[in-house]
Amino acid sequence: MSSQSSPKSPRIDGRRLRSERTKQLIIEAFLALVREDPKVPTAVQIAGRAGYSVRSIFERFPDLNALRVAAADYALAQAAALAPARHVDGDRQTRLRSQVDTRAHTCERGVALWRVLMDSQEESDELKARVRRAREVTMARLELMYKPELSVLPTDERRDLLVALEALTDIESWARMREQHGLPFEEASDVWVFAIDRLLPPTPANG
Repeated sequence: MSSQSSPKSPRIDGRRLRSERTKQLIIEAFLALVREDPKVPTAVQIAGRAGYSVRSIFERFPDLNALRVAAADYALAQAAALAPARHVDGDRQTRLRSQVDTRAHTCERGVALWRVLMDSQEESDELKARVRRAREVTMARLELMYKPELSVLPTDERRDLLVALEALTDIESWARMREQHGLPFEEASDVWVFAIDRLLPPTPANG
């Protein structure tokens, strides 16, 4: 008997690929519905948008919470891919504009899902973890982009300033500027640039 294992059946591989594609389309349908109405959509609504049966959803996700978690992971990965750090070594104004522009576009795309996560996180430790991870990613980006200015501060002050900057550039902060105050995208971005610039200490001569 040959010691080599037999190759996988093309039928099995094709079935797996179709299943993964169906899973992705269900996630995309969930996200599309959330963007239209920031409430957790029903299984019937998701199935209708995706073009599959309700049974297809629960064949791939044990419950709607698992689908929310998968959608959060998908959106976080997509946000990371669409928002690489740029101009990290630029001058102060270049870094300010770059960081704010990247963050503003991330918030513009993600506010609807963020509200669903915030409303649902008390029901799920997994969703709480995704919310926490998203904030940690934002903090890490702020620390990277404003490293020269933060480097002049004592540890405690640096931490406090990062906390303040993360709160300032929270998704809901962006949504309030856009929705409640009616600011156009560029004007809202200018508000963030102005506020961050005021909060940061002077840039060191070698920064």
